[in-house]
Amino acid sequence: MSDKVIDIYGAGLAGCEAAWQAARMGVRVRLFEMKPHKYTPAHHSEGFAELVCSNSLRSDSVTNAVGLLKEELRRCGSLIMSAADATRVPAGSALAVDRGLFSEYITDKIKSSDMIEVVEKEADSVDGDRISVIATGPLTSDKMARYISDELGCRGLHFFDAAAPIVDFESINMDVAFFASRYDKGDADYINCPMTKEQYDAFWEALVSAREAELKDFDRAEQSDLKVFEGCMPVEVMAKRGHDTLLFGPLKPVGLVDPRTGVESYAVVQLRRENAEGSMYNLVGFQTHLAFPEQKRVFGMIPGLENAEFLRYGVMHRNTYLNSPDMLSPTYAMRNRPNIFFAGQMTGVEGYIESSGSGFVAGLNAARRALGESEIVFPRTTMLGAMAAYVSVGSGASFVPMNANFGIIEPLPARVKGGKRAKYEAFAARALDTVENLKNEYRLGIVE
Repeated sequence: MSDKVIDIYGAGLAGCEAAWQAARMGVRVRLFEMKPHKYTPAHHSEGFAELVCSNSLRSDSVTNAVGLLKEELRRCGSLIMSAADATRVPAGSALAVDRGLFSEYITDKIKSSDMIEVVEKEADSVDGDRISVIATGPLTSDKMARYISDELGCRGLHFFDAAAPIVDFESINMDVAFFASRYDKGDADYINCPMTKEQYDAFWEALVSAREAELKDFDRAEQSDLKVFEGCMPVEVMAKRGHDTLLFGPLKPVGLVDPRTGVESYAVVQLRRENAEGSMYNLVGFQTHLAFPEQKRVFGMIPGLENAEFLRYGVMHRNTYLNSPDMLSPTYAMRNRPNIFFAGQMTGVEGYIESSGSGFVAGLNAARRALGESEIVFPRTTMLGAMAAYVSVGSGASFVPMNANFGIIEPLPARVKGGKRAKYEAFAARALDTVENLKNEYRLGIVE
């Protein structure tokens, strides 16, 4: 155990992962979190690592980029993955969690660690004499945002993110809806609400003409230049791109056959289990910024949801991220202030697991810096390394948030026969071999 101490700001997914990794290395951590004294517009519970959008962590297959990232983190001793595996709920081939139990698991682990001191206060700066990880999230407080922009010289960008509504299972009309997974893959974990063409046409007309909520929590100047991340596109914005756009997105009917009739409908709305008990379901792909009464009216037109009880309406909130290629290294440290690391969505990684991965790399390297050890740059042959390279180098175009994907990983040295799946299997095999070698070399995930 070392007498070294690092400061971590923010107890979200990235901050908790960073704190856990540093503590495992024998470095003491002061973890600053402004809850429960102050909340962002999107946060509501006192627990750490609160999931504010979907409860799905997406695919769990290593032939999917985010699935590979999950497996890399698992093998390196990730707290977030340990929590996800312990609190998962049925979701077909995806990994979804009971968001309440997920947060409780992580909060308990962090608060019961002898190496982590939780400081409940809003931070407006970092101690320049200490090694720090800033993981205050895309909804970082105004005070910290000003410090990051003015004192650290980080140019901030803004976009808007949205969350989907949640309904009570008992209020879903299962005489109309049915359980199934697309192409019958895995268990029938999704509730499916089928639509005829006439029903879809009426729903689309109501959706594109529905009243949106006012962005009263955000700066008026930013509303005139609204940027929406494609991965969380509000359903009404997507619908306005064209009458059939939803049919190729969240309402895609392909592979969803009603077992009672053997019929594939014109359109299908899917709902995914939100908690372990199966008492709550969220509308998949229905992130929205509609006014609450409009959500009840328009979404109530979906067959099976005529009398749905909305336990949470969809919301929209501002996100902030840095122009990271100008300022961060592949370890997520600032190039001109290497004692200060960033982690989470603020760096431009987009998604729960991507944020956790950045927290893992930042926390690991902040601890190694405190111990006087060389930092670890994960190779681009791994998804951890590919994400770090993306935010520190960029793609040559305007920098925007990015999910894990095989387009940013280092290409294979030779063409792989057998199609796309064989190619992704080769990516995964190479990445996991690299991770195993790094684990052995640096004893990653091993408590000394």
